[in-house]
Amino acid sequence: MRYLTGILLLLTGFSYAQHTNFNTQRNWSLNKKEIVFGGGATQFLGDLGGRSQVGKDYSLADVDWPSTSWNATAGFRFRFHPFWSTSTMLNVGMLKGDDALTNEIVRNSRNLHFKSIIIELQQRIELILFANEKFGARYHVPGLKGMSNHNEQLYLFTGVGVSYFNPKAMYNGSWTELRPLKTEGQGLVGGPKEYLPVTATIPFGVGFKMGLNRMWRMGIEATYVKTFSDYIDDVHGVYYDASELATQVGAESAYLSNPAVQNTSWFATGQQRGDNENDTYFYVNILFSRNITYKDYAKSRRSNKWRGRYKF
Repeated sequence: MRYLTGILLLLTGFSYAQHTNFNTQRNWSLNKKEIVFGGGATQFLGDLGGRSQVGKDYSLADVDWPSTSWNATAGFRFRFHPFWSTSTMLNVGMLKGDDALTNEIVRNSRNLHFKSIIIELQQRIELILFANEKFGARYHVPGLKGMSNHNEQLYLFTGVGVSYFNPKAMYNGSWTELRPLKTEGQGLVGGPKEYLPVTATIPFGVGFKMGLNRMWRMGIEATYVKTFSDYIDDVHGVYYDASELATQVGAESAYLSNPAVQNTSWFATGQQRGDNENDTYFYVNILFSRNITYKDYAKSRRSNKWRGRYKF
């Protein structure tokens, strides 16, 4: 019984030390809330463009580097556990694809292209795999003189989101919205249903960040986004009769539905235009985050004194 009591007292003391010592995993309490912003590059993985070989669905090997475009992001991150946090993120970027940029004979002959704004709202859950968090004298905490500051984190994340897109193509020197042109006969006799310009998404990714000072962090994130739409590039099924499109929609619809300039017999009415697989995209961002927890903590620190220590 004495041994059990001693063990319990030892564990209780260790738990209390964990709670009060800044130089432990409990340091996450000084970094609960952050405002995040940054930017980087996007890549589209769908029907158009890609490497100079037969396309490979959902694969980063099918990257079309000349079609790399921009992305910007902003959000709020809340860390509710030493190993878990959640983020609400808004991403705005541009996706592009162009068959003319690949040497694969079928796609190059097809000669389709597009660009689309992408606006995505995500709610993410993040698992912190590694954290090195030590706060030194600049926090003016008694007993920590001479200690250096560290704030490195490696984390994985996933979640759910929704994206808005609006594919366009160049026609007579200007970018023309493709969805109203019904390029595959959407909504016409014998054609598929009209598609919506929104889709649910599932992001997957990995990130690393490090502290610049007590208030600012810098990091990098790579995010792969699965969508539930095959129309981000306006390409999905088979070719519709171009003469019907010209009559019912207009000349721009007929041309943009089938602008093939070589091997045109491969792209006749009823033949394959797209691969009928949902589109994906990914982006890599450089991020900056502003810690907004420490300011709240500093204001209340004096009111939480207890025997020379501070509670969180």
